[in-house]
Amino acid sequence: MSHPSPVVMSMGDPAGIGPEIILKAWNTWRDRAGAPPVLALGDTALFEATARALDMPEPIKVAAPADAAHAQSSGLPVFDVGPGLDAPAIPGQPDPANAASIKAAIEAGVGLCLDGQARALVTAPIAKSVMYDAGFSFPGHTEFLAELCAEQPMDLPRGPAMMLAGGGLRVVLVTIHEPLARAISLITPDRVEAIARLTHSALQRDFGIARPRLALAGLNPHAGEDGALGNEERDMLNPLAERLRGDGLAITDALPPDTLFHAEARAGYDAAICLYHDQGLIPVKTLDFHGGVNITLGLPIVRTSPDHGTAFNIAGRGEARPDSLLAALEQACAIAECRQ
Repeated sequence: MSHPSPVVMSMGDPAGIGPEIILKAWNTWRDRAGAPPVLALGDTALFEATARALDMPEPIKVAAPADAAHAQSSGLPVFDVGPGLDAPAIPGQPDPANAASIKAAIEAGVGLCLDGQARALVTAPIAKSVMYDAGFSFPGHTEFLAELCAEQPMDLPRGPAMMLAGGGLRVVLVTIHEPLARAISLITPDRVEAIARLTHSALQRDFGIARPRLALAGLNPHAGEDGALGNEERDMLNPLAERLRGDGLAITDALPPDTLFHAEARAGYDAAICLYHDQGLIPVKTLDFHGGVNITLGLPIVRTSPDHGTAFNIAGRGEARPDSLLAALEQACAIAECRQ
């Protein structure tokens, strides 16, 4: 008898809230009729200790991802990755010694998705500074996932690009984790065009939107006021938008960001192309602080993540909310279904 493939969840930083929200999300998810099973990737002992602290059922160690469906009703299914943690997992006290285990869980999730044993990967938060201290050479999850998938063929534009979704809003970032002064220098016609085309194809493939509508955010106040407050819109963004429209993309000229995100404006587009990190994240987190989702576009696998960090300040207290992780699971399943 075949079993439905699970959505796999990498553990994130063991000193953060990742193990806690994974357990809490499973406790809600297992009761959803028709929902595929979930499977945690990481250290079984870590999840066992977390479950005891939360007074929740003991996790169940499984031998293979296919076992998750049978185990899910009794306890969180966990697939051990690697030899275990190299240092004790102390809530709120991250240790670079565990970076190898964090990385191994992500790699395992990608591998299971690529070989068809999992339908999607949801990643719990990592702390970039901790990973950097251990020699991690990527700016974050997004770039690492792209490297792991780099050799896989794709018949659509390749990313990665970061989409944030929540509160009825989708934004896609042209630049991500860059200091603002550097981000401005990275906003080039080629980069904006690549993100716009990738977003267009991803909305079709991953969200089932036949004719996507894109809104392009301006860089300057009032979208430059025709050059009075900056030239980027007049000289770069608007000519690019016109050319993209000529190629069949429904995209606006650069619009003033301060009027782009209210309810009436959001009704006019399916995703907004935002030029730098805070331009996109502030409206998403204002609209849905607890339920925002990070979605990686342009990968051969489905990957989502909660739109928050490791929350070391509340780790181990039992206070972490699984809302964003549950939303990430829902979004991952919806995208996987669209792709099928």
